[in-house]
Amino acid sequence: MIIDGQHYQSICYDEAKDEVHIIDQTRLPHRFETLTLNSLDQVCHAIAAMQLRGAPLIGVAAAYGMYLALKTDPTQQAQAHARLLATRPTAVNLQWALSRVTAALQGISSEQKAAAALQLARQMEAEDIATCAAIGAAGVSVLRDLWQAKANQDLPLNVLTHCNAGALATVDWGTALAVVYKAAAAGIPLHVWVDETRPRNQGAALTCWELGQQGIAYTLIVDNAGGHLMQQGQVDVCIVGSDRTASNGDVCNKIGTYLKALAANDNNIPFYVALPVSTIDFAIVDGLSQIPIEEREAQEVSHLQGIDATGELRSVRIAPEDAALSNYGFDVTPARLVTGLITEQGVVAATAAGIASLKPAHQGSSE
Repeated sequence: MIIDGQHYQSICYDEAKDEVHIIDQTRLPHRFETLTLNSLDQVCHAIAAMQLRGAPLIGVAAAYGMYLALKTDPTQQAQAHARLLATRPTAVNLQWALSRVTAALQGISSEQKAAAALQLARQMEAEDIATCAAIGAAGVSVLRDLWQAKANQDLPLNVLTHCNAGALATVDWGTALAVVYKAAAAGIPLHVWVDETRPRNQGAALTCWELGQQGIAYTLIVDNAGGHLMQQGQVDVCIVGSDRTASNGDVCNKIGTYLKALAANDNNIPFYVALPVSTIDFAIVDGLSQIPIEEREAQEVSHLQGIDATGELRSVRIAPEDAALSNYGFDVTPARLVTGLITEQGVVAATAAGIASLKPAHQGSSE
C-alpha cells in the first residue's frame, strides 16, 4: 500500500536487523506507527490485541511467530504452535499457516528448524502479496460488467463494504479492497460506502484511512444505514472479505455481514465475497453449525477509542457500568445469499461444486 507516497506492507521481515515489523493498527487512523516483533510473546500479543488483524495477515504473522520462537529455543515447537493457535479461534488462516510450518519442519534437525521456519514465513509473505493481487484482478471483470450495466454511466459504481478487507488485513493489496484498487486502476469510476463496523470500527478507522491514502472516493456510514441505501438504489454491489469459508459456501466474516447480505438479497443487489483459497476450510461442510464464533472482550462494546481536542488518544465509556455485555466478533452468511466468491483462481459459485473446482492452497496442509 502507498502511505504518504511511500510503499509499506502490513508485515515485513528486515533481513539486516533480523526483525519483523508490523503496522500497529490499533493506532490508526490518528497515528501511523510501526512495531518491531522480536519474540513469540510479542507476536501472540500483537495478534490477540489486534495490532495486526485479518485472516491472511494473521497466518503470515503466525509463521513469523514460529520462527522467532524456534530461534530462541528450537525445542519449543509444540508449545509455540499451541500458543499461537489459541490467539484467534475463528480465522482459519492461523491454523492453515501453522500446519504448513509443522509440515515443513518434519524431519529437520533442531539446529535447522529456525532457518527453515524463516524461509517458509518469507515465502508465505510473498505468496500472500501475489494471491491478493490476483484476487483483485479476478474481480475487475465483475465490477466492469456491473458498471457497464448501469443506466447512467456518468455516475460511479457504488460499492458497499463491511469491516476492513484491504491491505491492512493482508500483507499487501487486500481481498475485497484489492478488487476496488484494481478496478480503479482499470479506469472504472468508483465510490465506496464504508460501514463503520462496530464495535472496533475497522471500517471507520482502517478502511476509510486506506481508501483515502489511495485516492478512492468513499463515504463513511453507520452500520445500520446500508439497508436504507440499498432501498434507495444507491448501492450497486456489496463486496466483503472472509475469515473462514466452509466447503458448502457459507461465509464467516465480521459481525454484521449477515445483515448486509440479507438486505442485498431483498433488494436484488449482488453480494460478493473476496478471499484467498487458503481461507476456505475444506474440512467444514456447514458453516452455520461448525465454524467457531469468537467472543471478544466486553470493553470493545462498552468503550470507544478516539482522539480528543488536544490530539490525545483516549478511551471513553458509552454504556452503564453495570450493563450486561456480549461481543460476538463474527457471523455466518449462508451460501444462498452469496452471489459469488472472488478468489485468486477466478470467480466461482458459493456452492459445494464451485468450491470443489478450486485447488486447495498447498493441498494437504489445511485439511
